[in-house]
Amino acid sequence: MNVDKNNYTMLCDFYELTMANAYFNQGMLNQKVYFDMFFRKVPDGGGFAIFAGLEQLVEYIMNLHFTEKDLEYLSKVDGFSQEFIEYLRNFKFTGDIYSVREGEVIFPNEPLITVYANAVEAQIIETYLLLAINHQSLIATKTNRIVRAAKGKVVMEFGARRAQGATAAILGSRAAYIAGVNGTSCAYSDVNFGIKALGTMAHSWVQMFDSEYEAFKTYCEAYPHNVVLLIDTYNVLKSGAPNAIKVIKEVLLPKGIRKAGVRIDSGDIAYLSKKLRKMFDDAGLDFVTICASNSLDERIIEELDRQDACIDSYGVGERLITSKSDPVFGGVYKLVAVEKEGEIIPKIKISENEAKITNPHFKKVYRLYGRDTDKALADVICLHDEEIDDTNDYEIFDPKFTWKRKLVYDFYKEELQVPIFKNGELVYKMPSLEEIRAYREKQVECQWDEVKRFDNPHEYYVDLSQKLWDIKHDLLKNNIN
Repeated sequence: MNVDKNNYTMLCDFYELTMANAYFNQGMLNQKVYFDMFFRKVPDGGGFAIFAGLEQLVEYIMNLHFTEKDLEYLSKVDGFSQEFIEYLRNFKFTGDIYSVREGEVIFPNEPLITVYANAVEAQIIETYLLLAINHQSLIATKTNRIVRAAKGKVVMEFGARRAQGATAAILGSRAAYIAGVNGTSCAYSDVNFGIKALGTMAHSWVQMFDSEYEAFKTYCEAYPHNVVLLIDTYNVLKSGAPNAIKVIKEVLLPKGIRKAGVRIDSGDIAYLSKKLRKMFDDAGLDFVTICASNSLDERIIEELDRQDACIDSYGVGERLITSKSDPVFGGVYKLVAVEKEGEIIPKIKISENEAKITNPHFKKVYRLYGRDTDKALADVICLHDEEIDDTNDYEIFDPKFTWKRKLVYDFYKEELQVPIFKNGELVYKMPSLEEIRAYREKQVECQWDEVKRFDNPHEYYVDLSQKLWDIKHDLLKNNIN
């Protein structure tokens, strides 16, 4: 489903075009290359992230072409050869793409997407690939923290009006749904993704009437089966709750309707929720649910739970849709190998910052699971043609502190990346949003509670195979010396 039917081919960093032009003019069009997309750090100091955005990347690749307007623009820019511009006239992606599945639990430094294509194609798709995956993976990761903090209570995504633009709101709600929210305030997302739109009234509804009581009564009469009254326009305990009780008894109970809710959007939510619970229970309205909103996140929700707040659901907006506490996912796209005469030649980026040294070569990732628990034990990054034998014990080791070794036994393996495009043709059956959401739920369940902690989570093992480690360190040694 296209959120926006615009052609995003020119949504690229200008250097991608200048490099592509130079590759073409240097006769490097047929130079095959391998690029990895990966990230270096889990947002918010978490134990893992959630991968999202693949569907939008697929749509981009399938619609990748330069328009006459694009070509006219490039022809007016100094440095672009006419031959290169003519080549772009029939441009399309003809390479291979491998990716982890949407909803996958992911960890730093492991290849999430691998692109095998000619140098021009691989370079031009860099920006959109990164922005599609970085944005939705960021929002999905933040949302999943919020959902887990809610401990099974309903969480609604209320972020559209605080998002950084329309696409961020729309695709942010998609990522949030993958990560576990129950619905969204965004009607567009319901129309286009089937994510249930939720919401009833704003403070303006209450202010529009001569009295709060009249506002509540009119709403109950208009939507008797979908009543959630916003009770903090004036005073939650002195007017909001008493008026809610009154109209529920006058309008809903005579119709046999025992379903209603209230929402509080300000004040001391923990204190107010306890008072409200007692007021509704004492009035014989124990079925009335209490929703809380107002700049919530996982930390506040955790604290509300610790204080035994009487809250049944949460509406979470700005801190979810912008991932306010850590708003950059930080995925990068790096050359890891070139192919010459059928031989794969590994490439490495070296930096004085150890975290920025890349893992070279065409690779794949295995996840190892305990047969007795079905819990994930470790990920191992291997060369593309390596196989891990899960019928025998397997030794993993820390790639930085190599004396730290562990024998994994009684395990089974799963290769994380799957083919998405082969020779430019889509070979992957895109799952539905519900299937992606279910896959995410299963993968999070496979993580140990220690990895899911918000504070000081266990550092999940992401190790290199011995062959890959040897190649990396030979490259480091040869390039440094």
